[in-house]
Amino acid sequence: MNECCKRVLHRFPLVPSLLGAAAVAAVAAVAAVASVGTAAAQQYPVKPVRVVIGFAAGGSVDLVGRTVSQALGNAYGRPVVVDNRPGAASHIAGALVASSIPDGYTLLVSSQGGLGTNLALYTKMPYNPLKDLTPVTLLVFQPQIVLVNPKVEARNIKELIALAKAKPGGLNYGSAGSGGVLHLAAELFSSMTGTKMTHIAYKGGAPALVDLIGGQIDLTFQPLPEALPHLKSGRVRPLAMTSAKRSASAPDIPTVSESGLPGFTFTSWMGTAGPAGMPAALTAQISADWNKALNTPEVRQRLVEAGLDIAGGTPEQFAAHMRSEVESMTRLVKEAGIPPVE
Repeated sequence: MNECCKRVLHRFPLVPSLLGAAAVAAVAAVAAVASVGTAAAQQYPVKPVRVVIGFAAGGSVDLVGRTVSQALGNAYGRPVVVDNRPGAASHIAGALVASSIPDGYTLLVSSQGGLGTNLALYTKMPYNPLKDLTPVTLLVFQPQIVLVNPKVEARNIKELIALAKAKPGGLNYGSAGSGGVLHLAAELFSSMTGTKMTHIAYKGGAPALVDLIGGQIDLTFQPLPEALPHLKSGRVRPLAMTSAKRSASAPDIPTVSESGLPGFTFTSWMGTAGPAGMPAALTAQISADWNKALNTPEVRQRLVEAGLDIAGGTPEQFAAHMRSEVESMTRLVKEAGIPPVE
């Protein structure tokens, strides 16, 4: 009998006589699992860690995942390898992590869709984020920005709404994938304005931005980190921020709410999670490591300059956040009349 089991039976000496041998065996099994989890946390990591990102390289999720992973690798003295698996609104990456061994060596970095809110829109998912993942840490919040190609005859949100109403389905917008946050933001915009636009799904926000600059699409709701380098180039025209208040990184750009659509807000977030079944002690240790890396001066500076707000927190707090966001997004989808994605 291991020491953990002995401590349990010492604390509750009547367990053997009251519950019998089977119960003692069960206590021993639980204690054994707990001790394994504690040992794993104490030794972690003993080999390279794989961070699976559900979006293409160059996007905002990739920026966060790579920046924190590099800091973790430096702290661990071991490789933390980024593995981009874009497509299907991050379902490919999420399903890969959900089916992995829950030993902490395969982790997911995703936006909110792959961490739960896609449940509000998709009729089928290859995994259930609330059941098949272990929440680790909420990483950042990020606003989005409405961008149009300069050829589009709209210089503010009011003019964009008028143009969309005058040409139902005539404007096309790109997103990072069907059911993703960029798609949902645009659909909410269409619902609140009574307009119809044509959706074109990409495997990430960066490819959509490339086609916006090239004139293949008219507009996009883009994460601010991806858009910032292009705002002064003249190749895109910024119209408004989707957040409740203006961003410190782009203070001259008004919000959608203040520039023509009162009450419109949409702020996305990112986090990290592992497969379901990760031991609590190991999860707590990994969460502490990610929080520490997230708050190093170099990481904070890079992410804040990119227009992101640092979050952080415990696994329990992140789990509650995920559940709350699924509930609120389900209400949003229903109230906005957004059709489900097959």
